[in-house]
Amino acid sequence: MTTLNDPDIHTRLTHLVKCAGCASKIGPAQLVQALTQLNLTIDDRMLVGFATGDDAGVVKMSDDLAIIQTLDFFTPIVDDPYLYGQIAAANSLSDVYAMGGIPLTAMNILCYPISTRPQGELGLILKGGADKVMEAGAMLVGGHSVDVSEPKYGLSVTGTAHPKHIATNAGARPGDVIVLTKPLGTGIITTAQKFDECPVDTFQAAVDSMSKLNAGAAEAMREVGIGDGGVHAATDITGFSLMGHLFHLARASGVTIQINSSDLPLFDGVLELAHAGNTTKGGKNNENYLAPNCDIAVEVNEDVRGVLFDPQTSGGLAICVSPNKLAQLLDLLLSKGTVVQSVIGEVLAGPARIVVN
Repeated sequence: MTTLNDPDIHTRLTHLVKCAGCASKIGPAQLVQALTQLNLTIDDRMLVGFATGDDAGVVKMSDDLAIIQTLDFFTPIVDDPYLYGQIAAANSLSDVYAMGGIPLTAMNILCYPISTRPQGELGLILKGGADKVMEAGAMLVGGHSVDVSEPKYGLSVTGTAHPKHIATNAGARPGDVIVLTKPLGTGIITTAQKFDECPVDTFQAAVDSMSKLNAGAAEAMREVGIGDGGVHAATDITGFSLMGHLFHLARASGVTIQINSSDLPLFDGVLELAHAGNTTKGGKNNENYLAPNCDIAVEVNEDVRGVLFDPQTSGGLAICVSPNKLAQLLDLLLSKGTVVQSVIGEVLAGPARIVVN
């Protein structure tokens, strides 16, 4: 077996897979069709289930305690095994934060070609994940592994929240302002990096963002107040893209979402990378699925469209907040160190659509 320092290692982690990170997810059209075959249990304790396509499931345990359950795993998004573990774990934990919850426990989900990879690599992947779980204040309590040719890693996470203060994707109200907490373009950037076409600074900015927990954004939501306090809905932006996750929110809430493309926070250089052709199959799948429910102004060029539908890995939270609580939320997000605090649009009365100007 080779070692991590062996100069003869020739296969990078990202070159072992067809699609990297959240771009490896099954497309929304195929997934929705498959889910129609399920016979689902109806239980009054289930506060959030399949119906709204939310970020996690939520079950009421008592009048003041609900548990949040989620899992997420994906193929390598970067070649550094420790960073891969950190990013995958941050992405998995994000679903709990998107509900306004606090992570409690985590379990590893691992698929890995143990006999063909360098000694020490797997340990670094798992260490990256474990360190991020510890940073979140949660407990790593076990996991499961399978020996397969294509590596995949992530976590199953359980979190807690108050049953009356869950940030779902079904609570957005007309008049709400939409705030995004991380820049867009990770799918485009990591695709370019895979083919050695990404500037070092651009790639590093994306890695720093993807490996950052959304804990600060969740804390800010809780301090403003989830529900009648002013934060009415939230979702994290991952594989189904900004457009996909906001459409799910629009559909669950029965509203129209208007996005101002000029206000979108983008990683430096991402439009140039998109223009050079560094888009993904996942992005095209997202666009094909969402197109009937989107109105994009002709002034929005193809490169920006590419970012709108780009599968994000460990993206930020999109938070719907009442206008009178916007300043407080932005101040809290800044003080808690979110990557950006960008007002990107608003919630309108109307059918479930996304309008981009």
